[in-house]
Amino acid sequence: MDWLVLIASGMLEAVWATALSASHGFRRWRPTLLFVVAVVASMAGLAYAMRTLPTGTAYAVWGGIGATLTVVWGFATSQERPTLARVLLLILLVGCVVGLKAVS
Repeated sequence: MDWLVLIASGMLEAVWATALSASHGFRRWRPTLLFVVAVVASMAGLAYAMRTLPTGTAYAVWGGIGATLTVVWGFATSQERPTLARVLLLILLVGCVVGLKAVS
């Protein structure tokens, strides 16, 4: 259960990071509201998962999921260019996150 909460929290990290960018410095209220709700839920989920998971592993998995999904969203919306190097590095990042889960 803690791993599922951690994964959902990592996904919410991508939501709040994207909403933060879309808020244009908190000048747009809808993305700002989404940012606040998502960051609170993401942090609460991370805190919940860290009750039983090792801190370093939980934080690395949470951050890795959030970073990966944020970059993939940038690719999907054409805000970032998916170069071979970026794609390979994302695959490496996902592999490391899976590896941390496997050894925990």
